[in-house]
Amino acid sequence: MMSQGLEFTGQAPFKDILIHGMVRDSQGRKMSKTLGNGIDPIEIIDEYGADSLRFAVISGTTMGNDIRYMPEKLEQASNFANKIWNATKFIRNNEVNDEDIIDFHTKVFDKETGKYKKELLNLEDKWIINKLETLITEVTNNMENYDLGVALDKVYNFIWNEFCDWYIEMVKPRLYSDDYNEKVKVCYVLDYVFGISMKLLHPFMPFVTTEIYRNLVQYNDKELMVSKWPYAKNENTFKEEEAFVERLKSIITEIRNTRANMNVHPSKKAELIFVTEKYEEEIQEAKEFLLKLGFGNNIRIQKDKVGIKDNAISILEEGIALYMPFEGLVDMEQERKRLEEEKKRLEGEVARCEKMLSNPGFMNKAPQSKIDEEKAKLEKYKEMLEKVKENLKN
Repeated sequence: MMSQGLEFTGQAPFKDILIHGMVRDSQGRKMSKTLGNGIDPIEIIDEYGADSLRFAVISGTTMGNDIRYMPEKLEQASNFANKIWNATKFIRNNEVNDEDIIDFHTKVFDKETGKYKKELLNLEDKWIINKLETLITEVTNNMENYDLGVALDKVYNFIWNEFCDWYIEMVKPRLYSDDYNEKVKVCYVLDYVFGISMKLLHPFMPFVTTEIYRNLVQYNDKELMVSKWPYAKNENTFKEEEAFVERLKSIITEIRNTRANMNVHPSKKAELIFVTEKYEEEIQEAKEFLLKLGFGNNIRIQKDKVGIKDNAISILEEGIALYMPFEGLVDMEQERKRLEEEKKRLEGEVARCEKMLSNPGFMNKAPQSKIDEEKAKLEKYKEMLEKVKENLKN
């Protein structure tokens, strides 16, 4: 190719050469006819699609290192394709007039300054846009350095976790409200962020992203294949808002974990009492998605702990303390009995592990992997036991 390019065009056909590793099977063996561990890519494409095969081969790979062909990655890729397809259906099914979205785009983004008008966006909108700006910068750098596996994994995590699992859930109360202007704002951000995400994903999954992109609002581009690669406008525009929403996400995650540990039914809502001296306005702005994602029936914001019962469940973040009244969430006596039984079970498991690890016969004869496994179990059971004891105390 190099010699022909120089001979017929007088130019080198390429300037960089990327040497990738060998594709091995899931056990790290070389694929060969003798071992019978080779795969027919046509059969894989017929079952999972070409995009899934590309995803499976690229995800988690690094330059120069051998690649392990992992069949479970095909399932992961197929599930991801379904995820983004369902996200597209959700966006289009809840879409407002395309012209209204385009009109809002001209209002919210100033082309001359390259900045967004902050007052026109909500807290969670600023958070996801700033996450997207950072993603564009990082993925572009990864692509230019040929870290393709790293780039793909970053796009995958952003779309699945940040966009689908968090942002879409955050904006549903606004999307289903009677305020049309608010719906236009949400639809603009959904369309814009998801459209840019499809551009970043396109080199890795070209077929599904092309079909999806055609169903989104197109501000300037006609086809994804010939559209311009996205560029970061200003990744620090909403840096403070991003950091604050990340703290709210940690609080919501802790609320869910606490409720799961206490076996609280999702239908039982709790009052969410926020104690803060500097974030009252921001929490008020995030009220709708905090109530929805935090299983709350009311939000109260105050500057101190006055009026909060001592047995209220507390969750602490930088500059914020959340308290949830314990009463009404669970049957106190029933929960106490459940915790006592769990405590007894865990004490038995701790005693069993300690006895096994103190047995010279086991320690001398068992494989190191088995010994390490029992040590890990012991630490896990001890940690669980401490949490149960703490819950009983509360």
